[in-house]
Amino acid sequence: MNKDQIKGRVEEAKGKVKEAAGVLLDDEGMEVEGNIQKVVGKVQKGLGDLKEDIKDKLDD
Repeated sequence: MNKDQIKGRVEEAKGKVKEAAGVLLDDEGMEVEGNIQKVVGKVQKGLGDLKEDIKDKLDD
């Protein structure tokens, strides 16, 4: 597991929490911000996964 995978998962989790808080507090701005943060985390995690896949292929 590389740092992009870890950071991505953390950002995704923070985004989910922020999004849920926005829904509970009826704060559309916070909800949107959380959704964006969640998506950014997924992208970063995906980049980390891709790096791991490439590293594994090069090691074989």
